[in-house]
Amino acid sequence: MHQKLRALDMNLLLVFETIYRHRQVTSAASELAISPSALSHALSRLRATLGDDLFIRQGSMMQPTARAQVLAPGIFSALNALSDTLKSAEVFNPQTSTQTFRFAVTDYTAAVFFPALITRLQQVAPGVSVKTINSTHSDSFEDLASGKIDFAIGFQSTEAVDQPRTRTIECFRDNYVVAVSRRHPRIRDALSLQQFLAEGHIVVNPWNEARGVIDRILDSMNIRRRIVIELPGMLSVPAIVAGSGLIITLPEKAVRTLFHAEDLNYFPVPFSVPPYILNVCYNSELSASPGHDWMRTLIAEVTGETATSPEMMISPEK
Repeated sequence: MHQKLRALDMNLLLVFETIYRHRQVTSAASELAISPSALSHALSRLRATLGDDLFIRQGSMMQPTARAQVLAPGIFSALNALSDTLKSAEVFNPQTSTQTFRFAVTDYTAAVFFPALITRLQQVAPGVSVKTINSTHSDSFEDLASGKIDFAIGFQSTEAVDQPRTRTIECFRDNYVVAVSRRHPRIRDALSLQQFLAEGHIVVNPWNEARGVIDRILDSMNIRRRIVIELPGMLSVPAIVAGSGLIITLPEKAVRTLFHAEDLNYFPVPFSVPPYILNVCYNSELSASPGHDWMRTLIAEVTGETATSPEMMISPEK
Protein backbone atom coordinates (compact mmCIF):
# COMPACT_ATOMS: atom_id res chain seq x y z
CA MET A 1 0.00 0.00 0.00
CA HIS A 2 1.32 3.44 -0.96
CA GLN A 3 2.39 5.37 2.16
CA LYS A 4 0.33 8.44 1.18
CA LEU A 5 -2.77 6.28 1.10
CA ARG A 6 -2.41 5.60 4.83
CA ALA A 7 -2.48 9.35 5.54
CA LEU A 8 -5.25 10.16 3.12
CA ASP A 9 -8.81 10.88 4.24
CA MET A 10 -10.80 8.94 1.64
CA ASN A 11 -13.53 11.59 1.68
CA LEU A 12 -11.04 13.90 0.03
CA LEU A 13 -11.14 11.71 -3.07
CA LEU A 14 -14.83 12.58 -3.40
CA VAL A 15 -13.82 16.24 -3.23
CA PHE A 16 -11.26 15.69 -6.00
CA GLU A 17 -13.75 13.81 -8.19
CA THR A 18 -16.50 16.40 -7.80
CA ILE A 19 -14.27 19.41 -8.48
CA TYR A 20 -12.78 17.62 -11.49
CA ARG A 21 -16.25 17.10 -12.98
CA HIS A 22 -17.70 20.54 -12.20
CA ARG A 23 -14.53 22.66 -12.47
CA GLN A 24 -16.24 25.07 -10.04
CA VAL A 25 -16.04 25.24 -6.24
CA THR A 26 -19.65 26.42 -5.78
CA SER A 27 -21.17 23.68 -7.96
CA ALA A 28 -18.98 20.99 -6.42
CA ALA A 29 -19.83 22.15 -2.89
CA SER A 30 -23.54 22.11 -3.72
CA GLU A 31 -23.37 18.51 -4.95
CA LEU A 32 -21.50 17.44 -1.80
CA ALA A 33 -23.92 19.40 0.42
CA ILE A 34 -21.15 21.39 2.10
CA SER A 35 -20.25 25.08 2.07
CA PRO A 36 -17.75 26.46 -0.49
CA SER A 37 -15.40 27.36 2.36
CA ALA A 38 -15.54 23.79 3.71
CA LEU A 39 -14.78 22.44 0.27
CA SER A 40 -11.84 24.85 -0.13
CA HIS A 41 -10.51 23.68 3.23
CA ALA A 42 -10.82 20.05 2.16
CA LEU A 43 -9.02 20.82 -1.10
CA SER A 44 -6.19 22.45 0.88
CA ARG A 45 -5.82 19.26 2.94
CA LEU A 46 -5.76 17.15 -0.22
CA ARG A 47 -3.15 19.44 -1.80
CA ALA A 48 -0.97 19.09 1.28
CA THR A 49 -1.29 15.30 1.31
CA LEU A 50 -0.52 14.86 -2.39
CA GLY A 51 2.01 17.67 -2.69
CA ASP A 52 0.41 19.33 -5.69
CA ASP A 53 -1.97 22.24 -6.35
CA LEU A 54 -4.26 19.81 -8.26
CA PHE A 55 -6.56 22.63 -9.45
CA ILE A 56 -5.62 26.15 -10.55
CA ARG A 57 -8.22 28.91 -10.58
CA GLN A 58 -8.64 30.51 -14.00
CA GLY A 59 -11.43 33.06 -13.84
CA SER A 60 -14.43 31.28 -12.36
CA MET A 61 -13.12 27.82 -13.32
CA MET A 62 -10.84 25.38 -11.51
CA GLN A 63 -8.57 23.82 -14.10
CA PRO A 64 -6.77 20.55 -13.24
CA THR A 65 -2.99 20.50 -13.14
CA ALA A 66 -0.99 17.98 -15.14
CA ARG A 67 -0.74 15.74 -12.08
CA ALA A 68 -4.49 15.95 -11.45
CA GLN A 69 -5.10 14.82 -15.01
CA VAL A 70 -2.83 11.82 -14.42
CA LEU A 71 -4.55 10.97 -11.13
CA ALA A 72 -8.13 11.45 -12.33
CA PRO A 73 -8.72 8.17 -14.24
CA GLY A 74 -7.46 6.07 -11.35
CA ILE A 75 -9.45 8.00 -8.74
CA PHE A 76 -12.62 7.87 -10.83
CA SER A 77 -12.14 4.15 -11.42
CA ALA A 78 -11.52 3.42 -7.72
CA LEU A 79 -14.55 5.42 -6.57
CA ASN A 80 -16.79 3.81 -9.16
CA ALA A 81 -15.53 0.35 -8.26
CA LEU A 82 -16.23 1.03 -4.57
CA SER A 83 -19.66 2.45 -5.38
CA ASP A 84 -20.52 -0.55 -7.53
CA THR A 85 -19.34 -2.92 -4.81
CA LEU A 86 -21.61 -1.25 -2.27
CA LYS A 87 -24.50 -1.24 -4.73
CA SER A 88 -24.00 -4.89 -5.67
CA ALA A 89 -25.52 -5.97 -2.35
CA GLU A 90 -28.60 -3.86 -3.04
CA VAL A 91 -31.61 -4.85 -5.09
CA PHE A 92 -32.36 -2.31 -7.81
CA ASN A 93 -36.05 -1.42 -7.79
CA PRO A 94 -36.88 0.83 -10.77
CA GLN A 95 -40.18 1.90 -9.21
CA THR A 96 -38.46 3.43 -6.18
CA SER A 97 -34.94 4.20 -7.44
CA THR A 98 -33.75 7.80 -7.70
CA GLN A 99 -30.50 6.92 -9.45
CA THR A 100 -29.10 9.32 -12.04
CA PHE A 101 -27.52 7.98 -15.23
CA ARG A 102 -25.04 10.17 -17.12
CA PHE A 103 -24.92 10.17 -20.92
CA ALA A 104 -22.56 11.91 -23.34
CA VAL A 105 -24.54 13.08 -26.37
CA THR A 106 -24.67 15.46 -29.30
CA ASP A 107 -27.85 17.31 -30.22
CA TYR A 108 -28.48 14.77 -32.99
CA THR A 109 -27.87 11.64 -30.92
CA ALA A 110 -30.03 13.03 -28.12
CA ALA A 111 -32.86 13.78 -30.57
CA VAL A 112 -32.97 10.30 -32.10
CA PHE A 113 -32.17 8.27 -28.96
CA PHE A 114 -33.86 9.85 -25.94
CA PRO A 115 -37.56 10.19 -26.87
CA ALA A 116 -38.23 6.44 -26.68
CA LEU A 117 -36.00 5.93 -23.63
CA ILE A 118 -37.45 8.81 -21.60
CA THR A 119 -41.00 7.75 -22.41
CA ARG A 120 -40.23 4.26 -21.15
CA LEU A 121 -38.46 5.56 -18.04
CA GLN A 122 -41.51 7.62 -17.10
CA GLN A 123 -43.59 4.45 -17.27
CA VAL A 124 -41.37 2.01 -15.38
CA ALA A 125 -38.94 4.15 -13.31
CA PRO A 126 -40.47 7.55 -12.55
CA GLY A 127 -37.79 8.48 -10.01
CA VAL A 128 -34.82 7.68 -12.24
CA SER A 129 -33.23 10.70 -13.92
CA VAL A 130 -30.89 11.28 -16.84
CA LYS A 131 -28.10 13.85 -17.02
CA THR A 132 -26.41 14.66 -20.31
CA ILE A 133 -23.07 16.25 -21.09
CA ASN A 134 -21.86 17.44 -24.45
CA SER A 135 -19.99 14.70 -26.26
CA THR A 136 -16.51 15.81 -27.27
CA HIS A 137 -15.60 12.61 -29.13
CA SER A 138 -17.40 10.11 -31.31
CA ASP A 139 -17.41 7.56 -28.47
CA SER A 140 -16.16 9.60 -25.46
CA PHE A 141 -13.69 6.88 -24.45
CA GLU A 142 -11.84 9.03 -21.91
CA ASP A 143 -15.04 10.02 -20.10
CA LEU A 144 -16.15 6.38 -20.01
CA ALA A 145 -12.78 5.20 -18.68
CA SER A 146 -12.70 7.85 -15.95
CA GLY A 147 -16.27 7.17 -14.83
CA LYS A 148 -17.38 10.71 -15.64
CA ILE A 149 -20.25 9.22 -17.65
CA ASP A 150 -22.15 5.93 -17.61
CA PHE A 151 -22.95 5.79 -21.32
CA ALA A 152 -21.83 7.51 -24.52
CA ILE A 153 -24.16 7.80 -27.49
CA GLY A 154 -22.04 7.73 -30.63
CA PHE A 155 -21.52 6.18 -34.01
CA GLN A 156 -19.48 3.07 -34.64
CA SER A 157 -15.80 3.89 -34.76
CA THR A 158 -12.63 2.13 -35.87
CA GLU A 159 -10.92 3.58 -32.77
CA ALA A 160 -12.99 1.23 -30.61
CA VAL A 161 -10.74 -1.70 -31.48
CA ASP A 162 -8.09 -0.04 -29.26
CA GLN A 163 -10.49 0.21 -26.30
CA PRO A 164 -10.56 -3.29 -24.75
CA ARG A 165 -12.93 -2.33 -21.91
CA THR A 166 -15.48 -0.59 -24.12
CA ARG A 167 -18.69 -2.50 -24.76
CA THR A 168 -21.64 -1.51 -26.91
CA ILE A 169 -25.34 -1.80 -27.50
CA GLU A 170 -26.19 -1.28 -31.16
CA CYS A 171 -29.27 0.94 -31.33
CA PHE A 172 -29.99 1.13 -35.02
CA ARG A 173 -28.57 1.25 -38.53
CA ASP A 174 -29.63 3.93 -40.95
CA ASN A 175 -29.06 4.89 -44.56
CA TYR A 176 -27.57 8.24 -45.44
CA VAL A 177 -29.69 10.58 -47.57
CA VAL A 178 -29.15 13.99 -49.15
CA ALA A 179 -31.62 16.65 -47.97
CA VAL A 180 -32.41 19.67 -50.16
CA SER A 181 -34.96 22.45 -50.05
CA ARG A 182 -38.28 21.60 -51.68
CA ARG A 183 -37.86 24.89 -53.56
CA HIS A 184 -34.32 24.10 -54.75
CA PRO A 185 -33.82 25.73 -58.17
CA ARG A 186 -31.84 22.86 -59.70
CA ILE A 187 -32.60 19.60 -57.83
CA ARG A 188 -36.16 18.38 -58.35
CA ASP A 189 -37.00 14.70 -58.89
CA ALA A 190 -33.61 12.99 -58.68
CA LEU A 191 -30.01 13.61 -57.63
CA SER A 192 -27.03 12.53 -59.69
CA LEU A 193 -23.40 12.50 -58.59
CA GLN A 194 -22.75 15.40 -60.94
CA GLN A 195 -25.50 17.45 -59.28
CA PHE A 196 -24.28 16.44 -55.82
CA LEU A 197 -20.78 17.76 -56.59
CA ALA A 198 -22.07 20.93 -58.27
CA GLU A 199 -23.91 22.16 -55.16
CA GLY A 200 -22.63 23.78 -51.97
CA HIS A 201 -22.71 21.57 -48.89
CA ILE A 202 -23.44 21.91 -45.17
CA VAL A 203 -21.41 19.69 -42.84
CA VAL A 204 -22.25 19.03 -39.19
CA ASN A 205 -19.04 18.22 -37.31
CA PRO A 206 -19.62 18.04 -33.53
CA TRP A 207 -16.23 16.43 -32.84
CA ASN A 208 -14.16 18.70 -35.08
CA GLU A 209 -12.89 15.83 -37.21
CA ALA A 210 -10.52 16.63 -40.04
CA ARG A 211 -12.58 14.52 -42.47
CA GLY A 212 -15.98 12.92 -41.87
CA VAL A 213 -17.22 9.64 -43.28
CA ILE A 214 -18.71 11.17 -46.45
CA ASP A 215 -15.55 13.10 -47.30
CA ARG A 216 -13.35 10.07 -46.62
CA ILE A 217 -15.41 8.09 -49.14
CA LEU A 218 -15.17 10.90 -51.68
CA ASP A 219 -11.40 11.06 -51.06
CA SER A 220 -11.21 7.35 -51.96
CA MET A 221 -12.95 8.23 -55.23
CA ASN A 222 -10.45 11.07 -55.84
CA ILE A 223 -13.20 13.69 -55.82
CA ARG A 224 -14.13 16.51 -53.46
CA ARG A 225 -17.30 18.38 -52.67
CA ARG A 226 -17.60 22.11 -51.98
CA ILE A 227 -18.26 22.69 -48.29
CA VAL A 228 -19.82 26.11 -47.74
CA ILE A 229 -20.51 25.94 -44.01
CA GLU A 230 -19.37 23.61 -41.23
CA LEU A 231 -21.40 23.59 -38.01
CA PRO A 232 -20.88 21.99 -34.57
CA GLY A 233 -24.55 21.02 -34.19
CA MET A 234 -27.88 20.45 -35.91
CA LEU A 235 -29.94 23.32 -34.48
CA SER A 236 -29.66 25.74 -37.41
CA VAL A 237 -29.43 23.17 -40.21
CA PRO A 238 -33.15 22.79 -41.06
CA ALA A 239 -33.59 26.55 -41.47
CA ILE A 240 -30.45 26.87 -43.61
CA VAL A 241 -31.44 23.99 -45.90
CA ALA A 242 -35.02 25.21 -46.24
CA GLY A 243 -33.98 28.77 -47.06
CA SER A 244 -30.98 28.21 -49.32
CA GLY A 245 -29.67 26.17 -52.19
CA LEU A 246 -27.23 24.33 -49.92
CA ILE A 247 -27.60 20.57 -49.38
CA ILE A 248 -26.65 18.22 -46.54
CA THR A 249 -25.94 14.49 -46.22
CA LEU A 250 -27.30 12.92 -43.04
CA PRO A 251 -28.73 9.65 -41.71
CA GLU A 252 -32.36 9.40 -42.79
CA LYS A 253 -33.59 9.23 -39.18
CA ALA A 254 -32.04 12.64 -38.54
CA VAL A 255 -33.93 14.13 -41.46
CA ARG A 256 -37.24 12.58 -40.40
CA THR A 257 -36.74 13.61 -36.76
CA LEU A 258 -35.35 17.12 -37.05
CA PHE A 259 -36.72 18.55 -40.30
CA HIS A 260 -40.23 19.62 -41.27
CA ALA A 261 -41.23 17.30 -44.11
CA GLU A 262 -42.96 20.08 -46.03
CA ASP A 263 -39.71 22.06 -46.24
CA LEU A 264 -37.53 19.61 -48.11
CA ASN A 265 -36.97 16.66 -50.37
CA TYR A 266 -34.36 14.00 -49.76
CA PHE A 267 -32.68 11.55 -52.08
CA PRO A 268 -30.40 8.51 -51.86
CA VAL A 269 -26.71 9.37 -51.76
CA PRO A 270 -25.50 9.01 -55.38
CA PHE A 271 -22.56 6.75 -54.44
CA SER A 272 -21.99 3.82 -52.13
CA VAL A 273 -21.96 4.70 -48.41
CA PRO A 274 -21.90 2.21 -45.50
CA PRO A 275 -24.87 2.51 -43.15
CA TYR A 276 -24.76 4.85 -40.18
CA ILE A 277 -24.62 2.81 -36.95
CA LEU A 278 -25.66 4.41 -33.66
CA ASN A 279 -24.22 2.76 -30.55
CA VAL A 280 -24.56 3.16 -26.83
CA CYS A 281 -21.10 2.58 -25.37
CA TYR A 282 -20.12 1.84 -21.77
CA ASN A 283 -17.07 0.72 -19.80
CA SER A 284 -17.22 -2.92 -18.68
CA GLU A 285 -15.09 -2.34 -15.57
CA LEU A 286 -17.35 0.43 -14.24
CA SER A 287 -20.75 -1.06 -14.98
CA ALA A 288 -21.17 -3.99 -12.60
CA SER A 289 -24.09 -2.60 -10.59
CA PRO A 290 -27.73 -3.75 -10.64
CA GLY A 291 -28.84 -0.29 -11.78
CA HIS A 292 -26.41 -0.23 -14.69
CA ASP A 293 -27.45 -3.76 -15.69
CA TRP A 294 -31.08 -2.69 -15.62
CA MET A 295 -30.46 0.42 -17.72
CA ARG A 296 -28.55 -1.55 -20.35
CA THR A 297 -31.43 -4.01 -20.60
CA LEU A 298 -33.91 -1.16 -20.94
CA ILE A 299 -31.84 0.52 -23.67
CA ALA A 300 -31.73 -2.73 -25.63
CA GLU A 301 -35.47 -3.12 -25.16
CA VAL A 302 -36.49 0.34 -26.35
CA THR A 303 -34.12 0.31 -29.32
CA GLY A 304 -35.32 -3.12 -30.40
CA GLU A 305 -31.81 -4.53 -30.40
CA THR A 306 -29.90 -7.01 -28.27
CA ALA A 307 -26.97 -5.81 -26.19
CA THR A 308 -23.58 -7.04 -27.26
CA SER A 309 -22.29 -9.73 -24.91
CA PRO A 310 -19.78 -8.54 -22.26
CA GLU A 311 -17.02 -10.57 -23.91
CA MET A 312 -17.25 -8.69 -27.21
CA MET A 313 -15.67 -5.41 -28.19
CA ILE A 314 -17.09 -2.94 -30.68
CA SER A 315 -16.42 -4.14 -34.20
CA PRO A 316 -14.60 -1.77 -36.55
CA GLU A 317 -16.56 0.02 -39.23
CA LYS A 318 -16.93 -2.16 -42.31
